[in-house]
Amino acid sequence: MSETLATIHWRALDRDGEDKCRLARHEDGYMLVGHARFRDGTGWAALDYVVRCGPDWLTRSADVTGTAGGEEVRARLTRENGAWLLNGTKRPELAACTDIDFAFTPATNLMPLRRLPEVGRLSVCAAWLRLPGPRLDPLNQSYTRERGGLIGYEAAQTGHIAQISVDPQGFPTLYPGLWQRVEL
Repeated sequence: MSETLATIHWRALDRDGEDKCRLARHEDGYMLVGHARFRDGTGWAALDYVVRCGPDWLTRSADVTGTAGGEEVRARLTRENGAWLLNGTKRPELAACTDIDFAFTPATNLMPLRRLPEVGRLSVCAAWLRLPGPRLDPLNQSYTRERGGLIGYEAAQTGHIAQISVDPQGFPTLYPGLWQRVEL
C-alpha cells in the first residue's frame, strides 16, 4: 500500500510535451510514478516510469515503458549487491552510480535534491538513461544550494549548468529552458 505525498505536473519548454508525476511513500521507502508525453527529433514519445528508492533516497530500481520515436521502450534497471543491471544484464561501468537520471523528465532530480544538505553541495554519479536506445552511461552531477532558494546544477560530462527552482518536496519547479511546473 502506498500513500501519496505530492504530485506535480510539468510543461516542457524546449519542445511540445508534459510530464505528470506522483511521489508516494511505499513499503520501506519511496516511489515516483510518472507519465511523460512529448515530441522530440525522433517523433512522439509516450513513456511511463516508476522509480523506487530506499528511505535514504538512494535508487533501488526503475522501469520505463512505452514508445519513443515509433519504437517500443522497455527498460528495467535494478541495483543488486552494488551492481546495476539493465534488463537483467550487468552494467559494470555504472558501479559508482547511486541514482538514476532519465533524460526525458525532471522527476529523477528529486532523489539527490532530497539528500542535498541545507548548506553545501552534493556530488553524485547517476546512471543516465537516454532514448532512443536505451543508452545508459554514468553522469557525474553536482547540486549546490544558492541564494534565493535556487539549486545550482552541473553535469560534468555534458557541461550543462543550470539554476533550478524547487518546491518544498524537492521537485524542480523551474528548470530553465527545459521544464516548468504547471499550476493546477
